[in-house]
Formats: sequence, structure tokens, C-alpha cells
Amino acid sequence: MLFSSVTFIYYFLPGVLALYFAVLWLTRGRQQPGSRAVNAVLLVASFVFYAWGEPKYALLMAAEILFVWAVGLAQVKARKTRINGANSESASNIEKLLLIATVVIPLAILGYFKYADFFIDSFNAVAGTELPILRLALPIGISFYTFQMVSYSIDLYTGKVEEAGRNLIDFACYVVLFVALIAGPIVRYSEIAAQLIRRDHSIGGFADGVSRFAVGLAKKVLIANLCGELVAILKDSPDESVLATWLYVVAFALQIYFDFSGYSDMAIGLGAMFGFHLPENFNYPYIATSITDFWRRWHMTLSSWFRDYVYIPLGGSFVGAPRQIRNIAVVWAATGFWHGAAWQFIGWGLFFALFLSIEKFAFGGALQRLSGPVGHIYLLLAVGISWVLFDAASFGDAGRTLGHLVGAGSSGLVGDESLYYLRSYAVMLLIGVIGATPLPARLVHAIGERDWGIKLLTVAQHLGIVLLLLLATAFLVDGSFNPFIYFRF
Repeated sequence: MLFSSVTFIYYFLPGVLALYFAVLWLTRGRQQPGSRAVNAVLLVASFVFYAWGEPKYALLMAAEILFVWAVGLAQVKARKTRINGANSESASNIEKLLLIATVVIPLAILGYFKYADFFIDSFNAVAGTELPILRLALPIGISFYTFQMVSYSIDLYTGKVEEAGRNLIDFACYVVLFVALIAGPIVRYSEIAAQLIRRDHSIGGFADGVSRFAVGLAKKVLIANLCGELVAILKDSPDESVLATWLYVVAFALQIYFDFSGYSDMAIGLGAMFGFHLPENFNYPYIATSITDFWRRWHMTLSSWFRDYVYIPLGGSFVGAPRQIRNIAVVWAATGFWHGAAWQFIGWGLFFALFLSIEKFAFGGALQRLSGPVGHIYLLLAVGISWVLFDAASFGDAGRTLGHLVGAGSSGLVGDESLYYLRSYAVMLLIGVIGATPLPARLVHAIGERDWGIKLLTVAQHLGIVLLLLLATAFLVDGSFNPFIYFRF
């Protein structure tokens, strides 16, 4: 089930909201307003949401949750034994073994489903064998909830989380919470533990959540989907002109941004409806002036996860330049591999590792300090090239597309089809370009500072939400192009 579907918006979500607030009302007056009861509602709803398309994998996820939670309790017990000094060495060894188990087993399950065919294909190519591939379906959201469980176990071990999940319902709710299950943001237990016990609900907070959800839905359905249509058309078109290729790059860059940031907005908005405050995941990445700055703005929860759980444990920046470059390469190869089980995704990650290393160590760090139009052009060109590699079926396809960008092997500068699609999609592309900048938000902020602006914005917000929902619904009912790029990750 996708957030951007009629089933979710008009059936599943209203039903869950009605049940949630009914239970909240029935349990009012308690010291911790029925948090366990309403968390149980969210837990059941999340399993229904998860099992909607693949019910068999719900049992796998339930087993993983039970395992990590139970071992987490044992971790805390071993830690207390170590701190108290009784059999401290033995307790320390037990702690380490429990940590290894709760990290290795979830990652092994992720690896089996996501990467088994990749390794079999690679082995066949090298060894000349014909081992059959498994063709396993990838459980929805497994990359996201696996990272959440791993971070929980590591934070328990390091003491960033002092106590294990107080009960299985709360911990399971954290892992499987449907608002962030299929596309993040990647939430750490320490960020949400207090909210699982007690969270505030208000009409204003709920309204803000609805508004954020509507904006995210509009970004996904009205911009990302239309950009995706253009991308699909251009990939199938015989027009291989320079203009057609650049149109494809721009359209894909906008598609993947509005696709993913739209889903993050919907997740954050849904969280607010239920009283949760989820971390931001995007901060206008296309206005960055360096690759370093870009990755501080794009998929911020994933970047910070790899920084804290891979880069820093490897030594981070507190080692010499050669080891720092090695650490960067390891982190970004892993980041690329997280995005997809193919060599081009690893290449995509190493592409960023190369630029990040150059920005950090070459030319006195001058590339990282670029500003203004020069830095912005550099960033957009580098990221545009990276998206070609990201979307390519192979390195060969990526090479041909990159060649077409500069005229090598292309059918000319301009083609009849590319001109037609440029005229047809120009307004949509312009809206996308403007929407990827802070300009709309700054305009709203400027109006809000006026005496008359607050009333105007209040009215416009309510009308805008209704209009966006109606437009998005019309597109969805029409059966328009509605994929989700990160759904397969």
C-alpha cells in the first residue's frame, strides 16, 4: 500500500485515525494517556499496512522484532552486571556477543533477500558457472526497519539508550510504525522513546500534520509522477539528441527529489497527526554548492546513520588522510550498495566518495568552499551525472547516456521529439525547479510577517489543502503514472 493511493488516503488512514482517537478518548485521564493502548492500535494498523501486499513477510518482521527486543533486554541486564562489578569480564563478553547477534542477524536477513541474486550473478560471471538465481521478492521497507533495529542495538551497547524498550508493544511500534516504514526517515529509538510513552495531541498539531501530508502528496503526485512520465517517455524515445538527454537528466533529478522528499513530508505529516515528531530528511539539497553540502541536505537520516555507525567507528576524521579516504570509500560503497543490489549502485556511491575526498583533501579544500553560481553549477553537474549512473541499467548504458550529454554518439543537438516534449512539459519543469528551492517558503514567510498576511495565509492554507487533495485525487483516480523509486530499496 502506498501513501499516494486512494485506498490509503480515503479508507485506511481515516479508519486508523478514527480508531486511534477513539481509544485515546476512552483511556483519557490515565497518567500516561493510554499510550500502550494507542500504540497497540498503531502496531496492528502497521502490520495490516505492511501485510497488505506481502502478508508472509509480516511473520518474518515480527520474528525479527521479538528477537531484537528480547536480546536487548539481555544486553541491558549484562551491562548492569558489568557496571556493578559482578563477573564484569564475563558480562562484558556476553554484551559483545549479544550486540554481534542483534547486528549480524538482521543484516544477514537483509542481505539474503536483497543481495543473494547479486552475489550469485557475480559469482556466475567470474567463475563461468550457471547457478540458478533465487528471484526473491524484497520485503517492503526492510532496508529501513533493519537499520532502525541495528541502531537500537548499537545505542543500547554504547549507552546512548539507557533502557531497552519498556515493553514489546512500544518497541514493535517503533520498528514497524507505518508512517515511516517504507521510505523513512530512519528514526532512532533515542529520538522517539519518550514519545512512545507520552505524546501531546492538539488540533493545531493535527492540522499541521494534515497540511504537511497534503504538500508531500502534491509533490509526489503532481510533480514527481509527471516528471516520471517524461523520464519514461524519453528513455523509450528513439530521439537521442543532446536536448533529449539533458531533458531526461533534469526530469529524473526532479522526479527522484520530489518523489522521496514528498514521501518524507507525508511521513512527517502522518507522524504529527498521531502526535509524533519525526526528524527532517531533506533541506533543499539542490541549492547546495558542494557535494559535502548536498549530502548534509539529502536523505539526512541515512547520511547521519552511516556517519555515526560506520564512518566514526572506522576512525572518522581522526586519522591520517589515507585512512580517511579509505573510510569515505567504505561508507559510500556501502551507501551505494544500500540503494540497490547492482554494481552501478556501488559505482554511484564511489563516485560520491571520489568527489567528497577531492573536496576534503585536494586544492586546499577549495571545491568545498565554492560559493555562488560557480559552486552551484559544479554541484548540479556532478549530481546530474550521478543520477545518470543511479538510473542506468548498467555501466554501459550510463556511459552512452553521459556521452549523449556532450554530443558523443548522439543523433544531433536537437530532435523533433525533444522539442515537442520540452514545450509540453516546460511549465511542469519550471514549477519543479522553483519548488526545489526555498523561494516558495520564503514568500509564505514574507507574507506571514504582514498584518494582513496571517489571515490571508490561514484562509489560503485551508483552501490550498483541499485543492491539493482534490487535484492529487483526480490524478490518482485517473490511473496516472504512480511509481515510487525508493519503494524497491
